[in-house]
Amino acid sequence: MRPKSTAERAEVSDLLLGVDRSSPVPLYYQLSQQLEQAIEQGRLRPGSLLGNEVAFAADLGLSRPTVRQAIRALVDKGLMVRRRGVGTLVVHSQVKRPLELSSLYDDLESAGQCPATRVLDVCATAADAEVAAALGVAEGEPVTRVERLRLAHGEPLAVLRNHIPADVAGLSADQLAKTGLYRLMGAAGTAPHSARQTIGARSATAEEGLLLHEPEGAPLLTMRRVAYDTTGRAVEYANHYYRASRYSFELQLLIRS
Repeated sequence: MRPKSTAERAEVSDLLLGVDRSSPVPLYYQLSQQLEQAIEQGRLRPGSLLGNEVAFAADLGLSRPTVRQAIRALVDKGLMVRRRGVGTLVVHSQVKRPLELSSLYDDLESAGQCPATRVLDVCATAADAEVAAALGVAEGEPVTRVERLRLAHGEPLAVLRNHIPADVAGLSADQLAKTGLYRLMGAAGTAPHSARQTIGARSATAEEGLLLHEPEGAPLLTMRRVAYDTTGRAVEYANHYYRASRYSFELQLLIRS
């Protein structure tokens, strides 16, 4: 006898799904985008079950091939997985973050991604050559080093390494576990105002893979940033890396006239 699934079944009526049959956009693509948005916003949580494609299609008033194609697109993105005898399960969401100066914690919170933080290290240290150059301080000058593991919906998403001048804000592990670094810096009167940021990619080391639940060599997105306050003083040097399977940057491009 096949064991009964304990996954929570997603009800179509709760997801507010619908397609515009007069639109030139294919129906499967409209449905795929709406399901992806429901996952990103937490209305379809990891472990949610879509169930049988025939029943799901009937609930939506769509053909089974249309629903199958929409689900296949999300399976290909790694957001869903098909299980024989059970149906289609949501496995995780992908975070799409606007490319602007903002706190990852705030962005996840506003997107309904249930952010959480595991503080790996908070300590006073001497600035090495790289950190000193980024912050515009003398080599060996005291700075605060912060390292955190950021999670979304309980799954590891990114490792955040930050250095800030020692006099910018007093930080504790308890504070950092409850909220974002920028909120704490703002409360201390040193909120970042502008930044230079570089996006890149590389392979995960064995240690990074263990933290992020990825195999060694998995692709990571990297972000390096120097943030400045309103006076132009460097108040943060950040080196972050993110699971490429779970995270992407979004930006708007304009044609220069």
